[in-house]
Formats: sequence, structure tokens, C-alpha cells
Amino acid sequence: MQEFAIKPNPDDPRLSEPVSGLDHEGKPVDIRVPVERPLTIYLNRQEIVTAMTIGDHPDYLAVGYLLNQHMLRHDDHVTAIDYDADIETVVVRTERATDYEQKMTRRTQTSGCAQGTVFGDLMERFEEIELDPDAAIRTSWIYALSRKINMTPSLYLTAGAIHGCVLCEGDTPLVYMEDVGRHNAVDKIAGYMFLNGVSPKGKLFYTTGRLTSEMVIKTVHMEIPVLISRSGFTAWGVQLARQAGLTLIGRAKGKRFVAVSGENRLIYDADLSAVEEEPKHMRRKGSVEDDAA
Repeated sequence: MQEFAIKPNPDDPRLSEPVSGLDHEGKPVDIRVPVERPLTIYLNRQEIVTAMTIGDHPDYLAVGYLLNQHMLRHDDHVTAIDYDADIETVVVRTERATDYEQKMTRRTQTSGCAQGTVFGDLMERFEEIELDPDAAIRTSWIYALSRKINMTPSLYLTAGAIHGCVLCEGDTPLVYMEDVGRHNAVDKIAGYMFLNGVSPKGKLFYTTGRLTSEMVIKTVHMEIPVLISRSGFTAWGVQLARQAGLTLIGRAKGKRFVAVSGENRLIYDADLSAVEEEPKHMRRKGSVEDDAA
């Protein structure tokens, strides 16, 4: 795959809108803020969820959500994806008959923003997945990916209040998705991988948001062995990563990072004297601390 086969388009007028206000000195200021719009996801005839999203890539979001909720199986054949922008609805159709009425009653609200949910039986498959023990992550890749991703024009940099997730291979960012909820951005990448037959082998996952339990669970479900963030961790996220053998790397800013799980995959090949500290302009506008994201 080519570098940034998909990347953000912060100039798309559908994804943000102008807002006027006053700054800290009482002066008028005009800024742009991301939009939120509902997207109702159906699996065949059954309504599954209404997600708040910026509205791009509804097909990838719907398929990835269903995959990560274990409603769509990896051996399922998707016969059609019907999106209606007027009624803000996407319908994923499969050859296999589906009925998740009972499963819909067992949901747990997660720490992910924008109404993220994890169904009660997700941990069943989580405990069965074996991540590639031979996967490796070079520290030079961490620095190269951070530089490339943080210098790519995005809503994350220009508007804030947004999360970004990037599928990578080595030091190459492949697919960069954004959304108001970090779980939505993950789901878009999961949907892209499923619909385009992209293997998780040799892949890394990069996110701008916190490394929560939901982020760890979804990365493991996608069978990607390395998860990197410029932000921090939650205790349950660390515990689950260690349980699954996931390499979990956080607070990756400038020369710094912290690995708290799967450290055996790290190869320290970077010359730190050649790594620059992160410039201030790479931080999100209006952000005080990324760990609060």
C-alpha cells in the first residue's frame, strides 16, 4: 500500500464549520470546529446503533463497528452497503441471516467519547486471540511515524476536539482516519481493512487519543500487535494489553515514549541525538494536555 492511501481532508466544508467567540483578551476570534451528525447503522433489517460522527466514510465506519462488536464475522460476505445521506442511515447487508436482539440487551458504556459501547461478550474472542509473537517495532519507526502523522494537515491540528487513528506498516502511515470519538476512527480503519482485504500482519496502530480498555480491545480484535499513542494510559488498558501480549506504547512525543506492555518487541535502533523535540505547532489548537483527550 502507498503512504497515506487515505488521509484527512481538513478543507472539506462538510467536516467543520465556523464559530465566532472572544479570546482570553476579550477580542473577537473566528475558529472552525468539527461537526457532529448522527449515523444510524443497520445490519440487514435490524437497527443496531446511532453513532455521532463527522460523517465521512460511513461505509467503513458501519462495517468496522459491526466487526468490532462481533456482529459481523470475518468470514461474512457483505453483499451491499447502502448509505442514504438524507436520512443519515447506512445498511450493511450480508448473505448470512443475522438476529442480535438478545445481544443488544447486553451493553456496557465505555470511557470512549461519543457514546462508545462494548457488548458484554466481546471478551470471549479477546481471550482467544494470539498476537504475532515475532512482530517487532523499531524505535526509529516510532519517531518517523510521529513526525509524518503530526505534520499531515488534519482536523486534529486545525480544529481540535477530534481523534485520529492511523494504520501503519514499518515507518509508513497507510490509512489515517479521524472522528469525534476515538472508537469511530478505529472502526473506520477496521472497516477499510475488511472491505479491502488488508492483512494485520506486520501492521502497527497509532492513535492520538488515550490508551483505554476499548482501544486495546479493538486493536487486539483487529489482530494488530502494536498500539502507539501520543497520549497516556488507563490502568485497565494496561492490564488488558499485558493479558493479550499487545505492545502498548504511550506518551510518544518528541524523543520520549513509555512502553508498558510487550516491551520485548522493541528494537532500540534510533540515534536520539538526531531526534528533534516536538514543535509547539504540532499540538492541537486549544489543547492543554493530550492525556485529557
